[in-house]
Amino acid sequence: MFFRKIHGRIRVVFIIIVIFLICIIGKVFYIQIFQYKKLSNLANSLWSRELPIAADRGVIRDRNGIELATNKTTTSLVVIPNQIKNPEQVAKSLSDILQSDYNDMLAHVTKRTSIERVHPEGRQLNYETAEKINNLNYDGVYLVKESKRYYPYNTVLSHVLGYVGIDNQGLSGLELYYNKYLTGSDGAIKYFSDGKGNRLKLSEIYEPSAAGIDINLTIDINLQLAVENELDNVISKYNAEHALIMVMNPNNGEILAMASRPNFDSNNYRNYSTEVINRNLPIWMTYEPGSTFKIITLASALQENAINLFKDTFFDGGSVNVDGARIKCWKSGGHGSQTYLQVVENSCNPGFVSIGEKLGKETLMKYIKEFGFGSKTGIDLNGESSGILFNVNKMGPVELATTSFGQGISVTPLQQIRGVSAAINGGYLYTPYIVKSFSESETNNVIKEIKPNMTKQVISEDTSKLVRFALESVVANGTGKNAYIENYRVGGKTGTAQKVSNGKYMVGNYILSFMGFMPADNPEIIVYVSVDNPKGIVQYGGTVSAPIAKNVMKSAIDILGIEPSKDVIPREYTWLDTKYVVLPSVLGMNKEEATKVLKGFKVEYSGNGDTVTYQSPKENLYVEEGSTVKLLLN
Repeated sequence: MFFRKIHGRIRVVFIIIVIFLICIIGKVFYIQIFQYKKLSNLANSLWSRELPIAADRGVIRDRNGIELATNKTTTSLVVIPNQIKNPEQVAKSLSDILQSDYNDMLAHVTKRTSIERVHPEGRQLNYETAEKINNLNYDGVYLVKESKRYYPYNTVLSHVLGYVGIDNQGLSGLELYYNKYLTGSDGAIKYFSDGKGNRLKLSEIYEPSAAGIDINLTIDINLQLAVENELDNVISKYNAEHALIMVMNPNNGEILAMASRPNFDSNNYRNYSTEVINRNLPIWMTYEPGSTFKIITLASALQENAINLFKDTFFDGGSVNVDGARIKCWKSGGHGSQTYLQVVENSCNPGFVSIGEKLGKETLMKYIKEFGFGSKTGIDLNGESSGILFNVNKMGPVELATTSFGQGISVTPLQQIRGVSAAINGGYLYTPYIVKSFSESETNNVIKEIKPNMTKQVISEDTSKLVRFALESVVANGTGKNAYIENYRVGGKTGTAQKVSNGKYMVGNYILSFMGFMPADNPEIIVYVSVDNPKGIVQYGGTVSAPIAKNVMKSAIDILGIEPSKDVIPREYTWLDTKYVVLPSVLGMNKEEATKVLKGFKVEYSGNGDTVTYQSPKENLYVEEGSTVKLLLN
């Protein structure tokens, strides 16, 4: 009986031991098979270290491949506290070189971590500073490659490009909107260390960084520079509160140039206020558009056959009474009897009130929304506003009247240039865009191309043709004369909008604008200029903004290679204007004949023959009276 109990206990113990051994074997099997990778990684993390190599951001280029945002290689300071033998000495030396606080540096070099990046004082060091640190030859002190964003043109296109933070993350503009494309993949130098953190004499593993994707814009930097120059002149000459210029291809929505004042230097954005660096006025600012908005009213009325430009007439007595409110014309005493083409040429507010009444509020507001007002355009930039329109159900006669000539509503400059583009390009409404394509950084191969996005046709081709003719007539015969360019068909519309403060219109404080396009028969570019409260000049869009738009378009002629137009509407000159005349052809004439034909011009001859084989300027172009004509004799 006694031995039976002993044998029973032995069996129990044996079974327990067997079960225990089976559990151990099972655990070992589980660790070896199922947890090997995890435990291996944990083990490696105890003795492997990484020195980071920051990746370059993708380069941003203009439409011709010129770099607008690129990278500079700098160095940054990292420390491995376990490898530092004399923390106090290292902290003192580094703080002296970096001109930083000793206690802060001591905290870095004694921190309980495998690797410590010295931030921010040790980031993006210049060559001289990095060389001083390198010459210390301290164990545990390393300099690693870091990429720093660089904008070669400084303040040019600053609101569009935006800027990046110290960690190379996009914070505004295209840098923010396309950050996931522009951001590359960081690399590292991997090495191994013992339990005390000392570097082992083993092979290093180099994992290269991969740059981000490059972005190619619709912007033409030469045209952009011309725009920036005009804005600098505006601020210098008129001390305006704000100013902006936009240039777009009306046939596809490509933004060719965009700038505003005040602006900032993207390389040193910390030196500017938040209001300046984060407000891209062409897409953010909303205001009453004034008379440039009359283009939309005109296009709507022509599409609905509400008026005939040439046959229907309107009598302007200087003002019109609408539901007890008196709406004045800018010309004291009015323009008298006019065709509606003259109403457009003269930018007559009472005339446009009558157009609005013919359309009715439902129809007018329908077209305004069809032209894209009241909603964001969808441009590939952050911070776009949608503007404010009247609720059609709450509109009375006065609201209808003021809307018809661009008061009482709020729009953005981008909405305006987009809407007018649709009015002149055949009626097609496009989504504006800045980025043209994406390309691989190493090979520069295009990996994605952005196509124009036509959302709808608002008006017919025939209506659009009439709108273009009317606006060309405005420049030749009306309020837009200061935008007239000899030998080119230019269309446009001036705008003078009163500003609102505390619910009341301000006195003597206007936003002056001009919307222009060329050639008027087949537009290649459209230009919008807006100047806020210029000083020391009579505040009319035709006197301030139209000449600026003219200068931009003249620059575009050379930069984009726009050819002279045929069938130009002759300009009506005043005694103050410089006179231009058509230059006759003298090709094939002898010297005596050519001199007689060119009487009134200064003629310069070159060559030894007697027959004219070449003349400059070319024949049948408008040239300034009394200008020089050069003739080549065979």
